[in-house]
Amino acid sequence: MDFLDKLNPQQRKAVTAGTGPILVLAGPGSGKTRVLTQRVAYLIANEGVRPYRILAVTFTNKAAREMQTRVEKLLGADATEGMMLGTFHSICARLLRRESEHLPLESNFVIFDADDQERIVKGIIKEFNLNDKLYRAASVHAAISNAKNELIGADDYPITNYRDEVVKRVYTEYQKRLVASNAVDFDDLLMYTARLLEDNPAVREKYARRFEQVLVDEFQDTNLAQYTLLKHLASAHHNIFVVGDPDQSVYRWRGADWRNVQRFEQDYPDAQVILLEQNYRSRQTILDAAMSVIDRAAHRRRKKLFTERGAGEKIYFYEAPDDYSEASFVVDSIAQLVASREFEPGDCAVMYRTNAQSRLLEEAFLQARLPYKLVGAQRFYGRREVKDIISFLRLIHNPADEASLDRVINVPPRGIGDKTLLTLHNVARQNNTSPGAVLLDLARGSDSPFWNQFTGRSVITLADFGASLSSWEMAAPALTVSQLFDRILADLNYKAYIDDESDTLRTRTSTSEGEDRWLNVQELRRVAVEYDTRTLEEFLENVALVSDQDTLKENINAPTLLTLHAAKGLEFGAVFIVGLDDGIVPHNRSFDEPEGMEEERRLFYVGITRAKDRLYLVRAIQRGGRGFSEETFPSRFLDDISADLLVGKSRSGRGLKGRAPESLWAASSRTPQAAPVMESKFRAGTRVKHNSWGDGIVLDSRIQDEDEIVDVVFESVGIKRLSASLANLKVI
Repeated sequence: MDFLDKLNPQQRKAVTAGTGPILVLAGPGSGKTRVLTQRVAYLIANEGVRPYRILAVTFTNKAAREMQTRVEKLLGADATEGMMLGTFHSICARLLRRESEHLPLESNFVIFDADDQERIVKGIIKEFNLNDKLYRAASVHAAISNAKNELIGADDYPITNYRDEVVKRVYTEYQKRLVASNAVDFDDLLMYTARLLEDNPAVREKYARRFEQVLVDEFQDTNLAQYTLLKHLASAHHNIFVVGDPDQSVYRWRGADWRNVQRFEQDYPDAQVILLEQNYRSRQTILDAAMSVIDRAAHRRRKKLFTERGAGEKIYFYEAPDDYSEASFVVDSIAQLVASREFEPGDCAVMYRTNAQSRLLEEAFLQARLPYKLVGAQRFYGRREVKDIISFLRLIHNPADEASLDRVINVPPRGIGDKTLLTLHNVARQNNTSPGAVLLDLARGSDSPFWNQFTGRSVITLADFGASLSSWEMAAPALTVSQLFDRILADLNYKAYIDDESDTLRTRTSTSEGEDRWLNVQELRRVAVEYDTRTLEEFLENVALVSDQDTLKENINAPTLLTLHAAKGLEFGAVFIVGLDDGIVPHNRSFDEPEGMEEERRLFYVGITRAKDRLYLVRAIQRGGRGFSEETFPSRFLDDISADLLVGKSRSGRGLKGRAPESLWAASSRTPQAAPVMESKFRAGTRVKHNSWGDGIVLDSRIQDEDEIVDVVFESVGIKRLSASLANLKVI
């Protein structure tokens, strides 16, 4: 096969590996997508495996589309027909719809997005009269999500304290409401599928026999539920081919567990293990810096990354006087790179630890009148008008969907207030049905048994909306997705609604907010047109499972601003990593948690390895704005990078590893002087007082650069890292 000739020896070994379990540990930029794609092509063309017998799992729709396109390019347009290829969530959704008879759901279930999920939890917390400051909806939902990722249902949720008891009560009610709405959340897709395969041997055997070959991308990002269902699906043939890199596991907060790689080796002791170490993306200097950072991580199999692209330029380190200057430096540097024609604007990316860090960068780009694109801020599918139309479509597809009903029952305003909505829910529960079913029945008029349970004015309004919903539901089977879309917009007079709603809110340009929102509606309609030969169910499933990377527009030639987490899987010619201060990278939440610190190290490694030709590492001496600010200290991870790999400037008189900046980047005739020995004034456990933050307790203290650096947890603001010479801490 000609395509095998273009593979390096390790890639070829992986692609042509025989049967049985195979673990491919693929370093960044080592061509893992090529290996996965050509493995599929090899199985079909050389081993005679029918596409129908192949299951290929990715983590984004974009990756799935790319894999399918590449296989078809190698073997022909019909090569992938029948193959089950997609993300974990989309594949699970397909299996669950086929096997809905084994579930407490109908096959037309809807998938609640993150906003829907949190809104339901928030409503339960309110109804249970819980303190929403102590039991924040996001925190409670995260606990529920973590439990589902560990395959722990509401009945089995472990209780070790009162908070656990509260979470269990909310979890139980949350799950009841999902079932009542014929809905699932993202975690349910995985948990239901894993349990379906666990509890139903016949179903498990059917799919395990069908899938002769199981291939998995980004295996290090799987959680326990995903690992469990993969084992079930591969239980008949044991031909499971997984590609991943524990060094790039950075989604622990989503339930990802890099230890699944270790579990795989334990569960399949006869597995072939193949390393992909040749990098096709980055210059060797960048790879050397990356390896110097990740080699300090614990419990890992070492890889020696190498490239034939040459050493390239040294990594540029810049220490800005404050966070405003940090942002200005980035924008000015990108402008220079573009002006010198070294890079196109779209070749550049700015990466940061938290979304909040984008604000000053955005301001700097706007001030310089330079365009940029922002990943992971307000997602397209999270915009109000987009969610409105999707909610109407979801409600037509599944009238039991309470989250969608609550969202749009008064859009545009039709006089249905909170009191009427509460009555509607109560009537539905008293009659053991859904609010949507009540609405549809009210459309019949006074013949409805629910009519007299509402006041005269409210029942007419509810009946009118029920009549609209009923007419859309009856028309839907005969209409394409875009035709149904247009029917809803016309019946609602939706354009006039958003124009009226936005008329008083003008932007600084000549375009009104209403026009911007209408453009978003039209963009959603373009997506709907793509499904005119498919079903409404497929359209709704797609928009529910789309990821930030799936919505990243590649045809816009502008620098990309994104978090380090969102950068995974992407690559750019020039990368700027900003905010390299202790407390940001690594994040201060990881200071007292070894596993958290390990993940922060991996996250920095991921950021470094996104760069192809140029890498900039940037930090600020002071951070916090132009009012009150506090001094920061360099990220401890910077100490791991050899000075020989760096070039740049330091404004603080303090270099990496405690050395003067001249010893890093410039020749100096000064004779080094021995630093005086300092004694620590603060000890762990000491109670201290700060002028602004009040009382706190010292967590740790160390001498650094002729100063004492103190980590203190304050009752008012949490953990802070302070310079003792500047913070004026008082022992109490």
